[in-house]
Amino acid sequence: MTQQRQLFGTDGIRGVAGEFPLTAQSTNLIGRALGHDLIRTTAKAKAVIGQDTRESSRWIADRVSEGLAAVGVDVHSAGVITTPGVAYLARSRGMAAGVVISASHNPWTDNGIKVFSGDGFKLSDSRELAIEQEIFALLKNPASADDTALKVPRPSLPGEAELRHAYIKSLAASVTSDLSKLRVLVDCANGAATAEAPGLFRLLGVQATFIHVAPDGKNINEQCGALHPETLGKHAGSSAGTFDLGVTFDGDADRALFCDASGRVVNGDGVLLAAARSLHAEGKLKTNTVVSTTMSNMGLEIALKQSGIQMLRANVGDKYVLEEMLKTGAILGGEQSGHIIFLDGDATTGDGLLTALRLMDIVVRSGKPLADLVSDLKVFPQKIQNVRVKEKVPFANVPAIQSAITTAERELDGSGRVVVRYSGTEALARVMVEAESESQMQSACAAIAAEIQKALGV
Repeated sequence: MTQQRQLFGTDGIRGVAGEFPLTAQSTNLIGRALGHDLIRTTAKAKAVIGQDTRESSRWIADRVSEGLAAVGVDVHSAGVITTPGVAYLARSRGMAAGVVISASHNPWTDNGIKVFSGDGFKLSDSRELAIEQEIFALLKNPASADDTALKVPRPSLPGEAELRHAYIKSLAASVTSDLSKLRVLVDCANGAATAEAPGLFRLLGVQATFIHVAPDGKNINEQCGALHPETLGKHAGSSAGTFDLGVTFDGDADRALFCDASGRVVNGDGVLLAAARSLHAEGKLKTNTVVSTTMSNMGLEIALKQSGIQMLRANVGDKYVLEEMLKTGAILGGEQSGHIIFLDGDATTGDGLLTALRLMDIVVRSGKPLADLVSDLKVFPQKIQNVRVKEKVPFANVPAIQSAITTAERELDGSGRVVVRYSGTEALARVMVEAESESQMQSACAAIAAEIQKALGV
């Protein structure tokens, strides 16, 4: 039986800042364990580290950096930068790894550590398991590690601005269309995008209006950003005729959601449809295949099929989407939540800024507004209900839960889908039901969620 990871989830290590595994001691030891992994393969290993705008990101970055440096890794800080920005710098600067301090869309009280290898891809599950085994070994015998917390402010390091600018220039170089006539509303979620998006859009001449670009350490994702796309939609919709489209990022800007000129939200499914059709029309969609996840709406699958495009489903998590893309040769994949991966260029992970540029490019080249590009995407009613749980017991091991799932699937009888899974980053069970009938969807979702709450709820 494959050993399960205990610290690493679908997107790195996450938790409440200041609590295990994100204490002053454990973050230092995480840096040491990662450093040992790096120097085993590269004697003079270098790593780049970046962070989002949470008030805890700075001290966690310091502690991880100290741990890396303690075992001989040369650490370069990029300061506040998006997650894909770190991935880009890792592969373009010959680094052994890129480390990001961020909890993405989670509340400001949370934080996380995610790691990219030197090729810009996220670490494999097996490599993460090996690293966390060493972390636990160090925790059992921390005497050899200096546990003195570094509380002094970190000075601004030379090169941070230069590293961020290199990433911005690489994104700008990927654009072939003139985007200067587009009027775009941009929500930076008070997160990492605030450090790059204004400069990028200015460099390309986009007529951009920015909101939520004043991070204070505690307002990241607060009623804004990709976690609350309705905020973007309301701003755009209340200014009828002012904007051609809107884009909103999450805390670390590895994903983006959009709205059309009237404020109607366009999620990752809509982006995948527009991008797939554009690439297909140009004869560039390799294998005529798009990879999505179990959460993508049935309507996307139907719309793609009508355009002669096959859709494959991977497990939730952009790293699993990427694995399926590499296995099948697909160059386009993503999640309903806005993680979109383009493998026809230099990207190795979901990148919200790149996704925004690619969608704006499609709008300009097609001569069609965003609303028209996704107008035939019939969205089946879908409900996602979260249930906070004490422990993540396999659903098949709880007869009442399994019975509720089986009953729902039998009643839908091919006219809908049921996906029940645990969050990879939080103590939550997620119940997703999709159906042609809204009443069926509501009752099935409620029945399954009630059984989970009864058996496993907090």
